[in-house]
Amino acid sequence: MEGKEEDVRLGANKYSERQPIGTAAQSQDGGKDYKEPPPAPLFEPGELTSWSFYRAGIAEFMATFLFLYITVLTVMGVVKESSKCSTVGIQGIAWAFGGMIFALVYCTAGISGGHINPAVTFGLLLARKLSLTRAIFYMVMQCLGAICGAGVVKGFEGSATFELKGGGANVVNHGYTKGDGLGAEIVGTFVLVYTVLSATDAKRNARDSHVPILAPLPIGFAVFLVHLATIPITGTGINPARSLGAAIIFNRDKAWDDHWIFWVGPFIGAALAALYQQVVIRAIPFKSK
Repeated sequence: MEGKEEDVRLGANKYSERQPIGTAAQSQDGGKDYKEPPPAPLFEPGELTSWSFYRAGIAEFMATFLFLYITVLTVMGVVKESSKCSTVGIQGIAWAFGGMIFALVYCTAGISGGHINPAVTFGLLLARKLSLTRAIFYMVMQCLGAICGAGVVKGFEGSATFELKGGGANVVNHGYTKGDGLGAEIVGTFVLVYTVLSATDAKRNARDSHVPILAPLPIGFAVFLVHLATIPITGTGINPARSLGAAIIFNRDKAWDDHWIFWVGPFIGAALAALYQQVVIRAIPFKSK
């Protein structure tokens, strides 16, 4: 049984490079004697009997719940007003998404790694930073948290207003094709997952240990910038749990017609980011054994 201090230090995982998002990523041993950590196993049976495994899932649930609550509530506050001048506007929505990711990654980094997004979890799985068991568990908890968060917003706004104003659901906006929407989701998620992998790279932290970088900051800023760019196109998904939660609670045909885009796009973007980071930037397949 792992000790409590070790459990928290490694982000609820014994593989030190697997999930160090946040200040935990800065605390690893640096220096010239850096060695590539072993890849995470595909299936780790011991996780299923560890409280840290379930605690991490609960942390992902709560983080995604809070994320949807704040962000969808912000979206509803903008769209229900006839004049955008009296609201925070697109910039405010982008800040809400980016700011919440910054805060929640910082809060949950030492428990679950602070994924809060199935696409991020998928990218880290492909980069061999967590097991398939943990990845599936995280994705389920993230989706459940997102559904609950959007449901609370609907309770506050009332069913009539929530449904009239779109419920914060992601759709491909007028003037854009499904191909445009898919491309925007792929590129946007690539930016996010590439930032996550770069900000939490153990080798980079060892090499640049003298540079005080707080990993949640570039991650949150990446989310902010992607939202500024793609809100006019799709409302910005780049997070399948966020799109699913809003779609289920809104539950109208227009939310489901394009819903596949907000799963296929982010997963493709995450896969490309993981491939680029591991093969091109880190050149892991080409390193001598």
